[in-house]
Amino acid sequence: MAIEIKSIPVVTGKDAERFVKVAEQNYKNKSNGLTKEESEKLKKFLEKSRNFTF
Repeated sequence: MAIEIKSIPVVTGKDAERFVKVAEQNYKNKSNGLTKEESEKLKKFLEKSRNFTF
């Protein structure tokens, strides 16, 4: 028995313009959402994990 494939909704008008504007801003302001302190902790953790051997 086949399952119907639903069509993908298309964003148009002002909603589409707003979506593109926000997407471009997010691309320019690449932020991972971490504070500076959290970023430093993550950096140290990743550095230690790279040097880990069995």
